Amino acid sequence: MDRRHFLRSVAAISALGAVEFAPWQAMSAFAEEVSDFVRGPAIKDYPLRRISKHVAIIFTPDAFPTPENQGMMSNVTFVNTSKGIIVVDTGASVQIGEMSIRQLEKHLKKPVIAIINTHYHGDHWLGNHAYVDRYGDNLPIYAHPGTIQAVKGIQGSLWLTLIEKATNQASLGTRIVPPNTPLEHGAVLKFGDVTLRIHHYGTVHTPFDLCVEVVQDGVTLVGDIAMDRRIANMDDGSYLGTFKAYDTLIKKTGTRIWLPAHGEPGEHVLKWNRELFEGIYRPCEQAVKNGLPLEEAKELVLKDPRVASRAKETKGFEANIGKYVSIAYLEAEAAGF
Repeated sequence: MDRRHFLRSVAAISALGAVEFAPWQAMSAFAEEVSDFVRGPAIKDYPLRRISKHVAIIFTPDAFPTPENQGMMSNVTFVNTSKGIIVVDTGASVQIGEMSIRQLEKHLKKPVIAIINTHYHGDHWLGNHAYVDRYGDNLPIYAHPGTIQAVKGIQGSLWLTLIEKATNQASLGTRIVPPNTPLEHGAVLKFGDVTLRIHHYGTVHTPFDLCVEVVQDGVTLVGDIAMDRRIANMDDGSYLGTFKAYDTLIKKTGTRIWLPAHGEPGEHVLKWNRELFEGIYRPCEQAVKNGLPLEEAKELVLKDPRVASRAKETKGFEANIGKYVSIAYLEAEAAGF
């Protein structure tokens, strides 16, 4: 990089701090201008993996964004229909979106006709940018109405900044492209030979999580309401809401494979998460009933076999278990009133 290019890059990066909490329209326009002369590097190709007749994923083994993985920490899912490709969650940057487009055009050889964003956390929608660049601004991008408003509001600019910082600016050049088509519980989308049924059961991981059932395949894409060997972030969620959602999904769908956005798909994804969450929430619930303080509740959680047996294999456990216990304790307190 020559001196002139370096100085322009420094100026652009410095300017980001001044607009990081601007409305999404301003952030989007600013990022588009910045990408003309400063942009993060392309991301390496990740292989495409077939899960069922109509479902394939680009799988990532990483659970959190880092400079090394350039933000590649959330699976990108393709539903292959006779009408074209439906993408469920597009990744955490324009670079990840471009990589996933390379893979689908190489292996599936069909155009993308729609996107579904499962919720408003940025690792699930920041890749939208690449898809509208490739397939046009009129590409339908579905999401819950609450997700659309969140991305247009503070969550959009917040997540753009968070991913840039976590990746040491590797995602630079990404602009905010919010979902444009509302989608709510009970909606049925038919694309030729494939039917998608949409599920929303209140506050789970966020207040607006959508699960996408691929009816013909017995596969349900659960976004972040369940993860494989990682604790779902519960800052915006509810343990009790999660239990209710799991029970209802099992009852209402003919699912054989639960496909999370983080980790491996499989038959027992909900079961694994349910037991871990029960091991966190129920001791907190009992501690509240017994008038025990938070620190004693945490000790009970760490001793619970449902938690202790999963601690070593759960990514981010040590760094996050204290926070998740605190959230469970507060929810149990609120539920007790």
